[in-house]
Amino acid sequence: MEMSLQEQLKGWRQQLHRNPETGFEEIQTSDYVAKILRTLGLEVHRNIGGTGLVANLKVGNGTRAIGLRADMDALNISENAPGRAYASCTKGKMHACGHDGHMAMVLGAARLLAERRDFDGTIRFIFQPAEEHGRGAKAMIADGLFERFPVEAIFGAHNMPGLPVGRFATRANGIMASEDNFVIHIKAKGTHAARPHMGIDPIVIASQIVLALQTIVSRNLDPSLSAVISCTELVTDGLRNVIPSNVVIKGDTRSYLPEVQKLLETRMREISEGICRTHGVECDFEYTREFVPTVNTPALVDLAVTAASNVAGAHNVDANVQPMMVSEDFGAFLQIVPGNFIFIGNGMESGQGGTPLHNESYDFNDDILCVGASYFAEIARLELPVR
Repeated sequence: MEMSLQEQLKGWRQQLHRNPETGFEEIQTSDYVAKILRTLGLEVHRNIGGTGLVANLKVGNGTRAIGLRADMDALNISENAPGRAYASCTKGKMHACGHDGHMAMVLGAARLLAERRDFDGTIRFIFQPAEEHGRGAKAMIADGLFERFPVEAIFGAHNMPGLPVGRFATRANGIMASEDNFVIHIKAKGTHAARPHMGIDPIVIASQIVLALQTIVSRNLDPSLSAVISCTELVTDGLRNVIPSNVVIKGDTRSYLPEVQKLLETRMREISEGICRTHGVECDFEYTREFVPTVNTPALVDLAVTAASNVAGAHNVDANVQPMMVSEDFGAFLQIVPGNFIFIGNGMESGQGGTPLHNESYDFNDDILCVGASYFAEIARLELPVR
């Protein structure tokens, strides 16, 4: 007897959860996914942008093609899930963001489409490495992804704890923010903690910088625009009784527009270097752009909303969700080809899909596997209809 779709997707997802691999190290993951796709009869191409792969399914005589994308990498987090039978078998790594579920959903769409063959054209199933640090999409693009496997549009999805199970949410234009990283190195003069006048204390200087950076959003940015500046690490070479010589401030910024990114970088540099000059110390300021904003194509948002409504009912689809300050390197694909990114509700309660992403106890909710797979398959049916 053929295994039900739910049973098969759950088995695939939990096997992937047991064996997490982080960015550009997804060798076993890629092997496992490729084996399933070949079993389904698809043509598989490996090692694109490192460990990425593309599988093609062509039906009919249509010349059009679309892409369905899943991310593959896990996180460097130790799983804390006593009693979870399929918990991570790799110390210090886990699927804490649900990429195991995303892969299973796209694999499920491949099974459905291979069985139904209710479209005309080519579906390219894109399994992307290294999403978490924003380099995987760029690596696949640089390796000729869209030249070798051209598509007219690309579609992606992400589970979302805090959103009811099976509810869909998307929006036209910007749905997720850019992420820029910064490092501010303050080079001062260390001394004994009992004799602060003999040195220049970089912790005091760093404290002034951290507070001053918060004025950029409130006093330099147009209130109608959005941005976040977060200082997330403060590293020193001091001890309990030693005022350090060096302090490093690390963090990131989030925004939606290139001009806002430029403003944040300029003002952060001016403030950091200015405060350091005031105290007579050296400042090294680094600012890098890691994730571009994820900007949906309006016409394809309509398509995605229709597909989600067909699968889950119109009452379970939010077509104008509030933009989120999280980042996703799917945005790099959307700079080249049109497409849509959608959220799928993972659940509201802890233990039932509501545990936050990137949490040591997080788990993808298997109850949404078939919903996600059916959504992707419906996208293909609507975008590449049989003539």
